[in-house]
Amino acid sequence: MDNKSAEEYVGTYIDLFSGCGGFSLGLGRAGWKGLFAVEKDPMAFSTFQHNMVKVGSKYGHFDWVDWLPQEATTIQKLIENHHDNLLGLRGRVDLIAGGPPCQGFSMAGMRNSNDPRNKMSQEYIKMVGLIRPKYLLLENVRGFNSAFKKKSDGSDSIPYAKIVQESIEREGYKVFKDYIHSERFGVPQTRTRFIMVGIRDDVFSENNQSPFVILEDIRRKFLQDKGLTLSPVTVKEAISDLETSSASLINHSGPSENSFKKLDYKVPEKLSPYQALMRIGLDKQKPNSLRLARHRKTTINKFKLIQTICRPGIVLSDKEKAIIGTKKQTITVLDPHKPSKTITTLPDDILHYSEPRILTVRENARIQSFPDDFDFTGRYTTGGERRKKECPRYTQVGNAVPPLLGEALGVLIRNIKCNLK
Repeated sequence: MDNKSAEEYVGTYIDLFSGCGGFSLGLGRAGWKGLFAVEKDPMAFSTFQHNMVKVGSKYGHFDWVDWLPQEATTIQKLIENHHDNLLGLRGRVDLIAGGPPCQGFSMAGMRNSNDPRNKMSQEYIKMVGLIRPKYLLLENVRGFNSAFKKKSDGSDSIPYAKIVQESIEREGYKVFKDYIHSERFGVPQTRTRFIMVGIRDDVFSENNQSPFVILEDIRRKFLQDKGLTLSPVTVKEAISDLETSSASLINHSGPSENSFKKLDYKVPEKLSPYQALMRIGLDKQKPNSLRLARHRKTTINKFKLIQTICRPGIVLSDKEKAIIGTKKQTITVLDPHKPSKTITTLPDDILHYSEPRILTVRENARIQSFPDDFDFTGRYTTGGERRKKECPRYTQVGNAVPPLLGEALGVLIRNIKCNLK
């Protein structure tokens, strides 16, 4: 728990599919108190617990229920083992938030209607039926609201969002849905997300505005309160203080010549408004996860060639990939004067705008709007079959809801809650 007393919170929430904690971090900053979170991956949950739950943690705002162990778990196990406890939460939970796994829906990957992770949204709905909170927030990729290819019998498929919406409506909720552009809320990234807002029928009034009209109305003040303008934050404004070309590098761990190197971060004399926002109250404190990739010389030369022929901010064309000699689906060199393209779980999808390398975990985290004192734990990367089972640091960051977007959504529900009283 943090230093707030119970009456200072605007309401209570549960975070489902919490990952490393981006959504929860934003909701906490918007004044919400957490009761518990559900995340099945031990690495991601370790990061979540370290930052959001551990005693003395700066961002801690959870009054964790005493009947649920603080460990990685699934919604299915939670319902099986704690059904009666969950029923007992009726009337105590204002909001259920969550971003179900999105890999099967993503336009950036191999969309797969049979991906078992697609069904996780049904687990979300089961929790809604048990607890019946006043409000719902569901976040996902754009493809969540897009139909898959025609079925084998030639009939049209239904967007998964429609299936989820109809299920939530049957549970007694008024549902609103739209696309939100993260860069409009201070995130230096063109990360378009599908957002679904549910308001329980007995607290909803037909006289109230659409949540997305309210969200647009609060946008200017939200950005002003953060010291940001209405113009999108650029990549350079986000991560220029993390460049290695004018900084010292030190061994990441141990004295070995083969040790990974990391940036020896020094706070520059002048920070951009966004960088200052990410470092509020930190003085000279160094962020973690500054380890640099250990690129081979041939890889560095390839990256230099890519930077020479690329159109910054635009995915390499087939012709450009042929020049490089790669079949990799997506490679983009950042444009320093624009927001980043969407950060993914694959660190080599994006190259630095001026240095021949991939980004560090911390640079990705900055672009996702995680503050510098949010620590990531666990392995940095993993490969092979383990990629389907583990969630190392790069994956944790790529999967996360940007905290600034989560905060804006938390402010939205706070406004709705206050207006419906």
